[in-house]
Amino acid sequence: MIRSVRPSTIPISRRGLMLVISSPSGAGKSTIARQLLADDSTGLSISVSVTTRKRRPSEIEGVHYHFISIREFERLRDSDALLEWAEVHGNFYGTPREAAEQAIADGRDMLFDIDWQGAQQLQEKMSADVVSIFILPPTMAELQSRLNRRAEDTPEVIATRLANSRSEIEHWTEYDYVVINEDLDSAFYSVQAIVEAERLRRDRRPGLFTFVNTLLSENPFG
Repeated sequence: MIRSVRPSTIPISRRGLMLVISSPSGAGKSTIARQLLADDSTGLSISVSVTTRKRRPSEIEGVHYHFISIREFERLRDSDALLEWAEVHGNFYGTPREAAEQAIADGRDMLFDIDWQGAQQLQEKMSADVVSIFILPPTMAELQSRLNRRAEDTPEVIATRLANSRSEIEHWTEYDYVVINEDLDSAFYSVQAIVEAERLRRDRRPGLFTFVNTLLSENPFG
C-alpha cells in the first residue's frame, strides 16, 4: 500500500500547484476529490466553482459549488472575473479568478474538479502551475451502473451524461496523467502519489536557490 510521504521540516518556499481532476460523469473524479480534501495530510484546498446548475440534495452551497443565476454568471464571465468557464450538459460552470490566483502565489495547492473544457483554459492561462489528471472508468457498462447507483439524476439526465461521456473521454491525451478507476482505493493512492511527486519538482520550488546557496556556504570542518 502506498503511504503518504512525511513532509520535510526544512522550510523551502514554493509556488502552489493547480491540481485538475477531470472525468466523464460517474467515473469518480468528485469522489476522489472529496477523499483528497478529507485527508489532512494532502494539504489541498478546493477551488469552489460557480454554477447555474440546480443544487442536488446532497450538495451544500459554498462547499460543493456557489449556485448562481445565469445572469450573474454572465456578469462574472463578461468582466473577466472567471479564470475558466464551460457549458456542460446545458449548465454553466466557472472558476473565480481572484481567489485561485492568490492561493497559488501564496504557495497553497488548489484542487479543481472541472471538465476538459475548463482544463484547457487553465492550461492556456497558467500552464506552469497546472497538474492535470484524467480519471477513466474500467468499462462503459460500469460507468452506466455508477450513474444509476448515484440516484441523484433523472433518467433523461443520465442518458445525456452517458451520451456525452464518449466525446469527453476522447480528450484523455490532453492530460499529464491518466488513472483508471477500477478500484477506488488504488485510484486514490495513485492520485496522491502524483501530487507528492509534483510538489518536489525543482521549477515549483524557488526557495531551493537560497537553500542550496546556504548549503554550499557551510564549512563542515569549522
